[in-house]
Amino acid sequence: MSVIEKIFNAGVVGAGGAGFPTHVKAKAEVEIVLANGAECEPLLHKDYEIMLNFAPEIVNGMEIMMEQTKASKGYFGIKGKNALAAEAIQNKINGNIEMTFLGDFYPSGDEYELVYAATKRLMPPYGIPLDVGCIVNNVETFYNVARAMDDIPVTEKFICVAGLVNKPSTFFAPVGTTIKEVLEHAGGASINDYAVFESGILMGNLTFDFERPVTKTSGGYIVLPKTHYLVDRMNRNIESMNRIGKSACDQCTYCTELCPRYLLGYDVQPHKVMRSLEFTKSGEALWNQFADLCCSCGLCSLYSCPEDLYPREACDQGKAENKKMGTRYEQPKPVKVHPIKDGRRVPLKQLMKKIDLYNYQADTPFNKEMPDPKRVKIMLQQHIGAAAKTKVKEGSPVKKGDMIGEIEDGKLGAPVHSSINGKIEEVTETYIVISK
Repeated sequence: MSVIEKIFNAGVVGAGGAGFPTHVKAKAEVEIVLANGAECEPLLHKDYEIMLNFAPEIVNGMEIMMEQTKASKGYFGIKGKNALAAEAIQNKINGNIEMTFLGDFYPSGDEYELVYAATKRLMPPYGIPLDVGCIVNNVETFYNVARAMDDIPVTEKFICVAGLVNKPSTFFAPVGTTIKEVLEHAGGASINDYAVFESGILMGNLTFDFERPVTKTSGGYIVLPKTHYLVDRMNRNIESMNRIGKSACDQCTYCTELCPRYLLGYDVQPHKVMRSLEFTKSGEALWNQFADLCCSCGLCSLYSCPEDLYPREACDQGKAENKKMGTRYEQPKPVKVHPIKDGRRVPLKQLMKKIDLYNYQADTPFNKEMPDPKRVKIMLQQHIGAAAKTKVKEGSPVKKGDMIGEIEDGKLGAPVHSSINGKIEEVTETYIVISK
């Protein structure tokens, strides 16, 4: 069986959050393979812990992808502050792979940022790393690639639990485990009234649904008090966000001047998108073009704006409207890095102080023990592309690793597998429930 087939059959997808099927990247021929170990979301340390504890598997997975894609060079992106993890990786890499040490800034894990930091190549607007001869994978994805060579499918997710829990930690959890069970495995919340940020504060989601299942793209869970400023802010509906923006935006341009994509040379101008809230529908159609190249990192909303407004959310609406209308903004000028880019990078510590997270920082050491759920809910779409189609029936026995959802021929996607031994309890078009 080929490397591509093994990766596909194992259901490997981007573990950093995007969930792009990895076997598709393995089909490309590129010059450079990059490992993304930047991990710049506040409080989360899953990539640090997996690099520290599983460096041989990660480097092996990277070498497999380099050989498969005929890449002559590899770059391993990691923050310089993560010295122990960097040492673990550096002890395993060969001469074709170099370390790219990153500063402790946010964001540093964006593909556009990482490719530029390692290679000085700038992707075209709307481009992907392949356009400049590269592919990028999260470090956990490389770990899963290495396991796929031994025919081990993705049935577990490496996650970090941080914030107000009794035992902040990082561990593998069976896919389909609930947030509630994950928090219990970390000693439970240390307060009674709390909310959870799933996969990050800036690019993740706020949830109060603790029955939500772990997926292949879950990055971690951060527990904060319900009274925290961020919980109140993120819990507002979009109408309230727009109303506040319409009444208070004074067009100071800070959101644009500190935008990482703008500083890389892409025509993202959140302050102009915010103008759309102050004008008619025709004005909205005119200004939302400057949202198209936004990466939704959230820096403009949670750091740059002195009025505490929602430019990222406005950009998200602008992108959605343009997609609905079938229009796309074509940047008139070539991509050129802003001359003061380095001087406008945002230190992570400064960001954490601004949004009142600094006092929640804690180590999250690796715990070899996993949660032991009696019941799991496996989502059939845990990736970019088409949802998997169920291939099991209610009442059927399954073993851990059995494929329970497959991708139709010719469609983009990745199969899903049972994460426990048990019996199929429920089958729908969107998920499968398995009980021990």
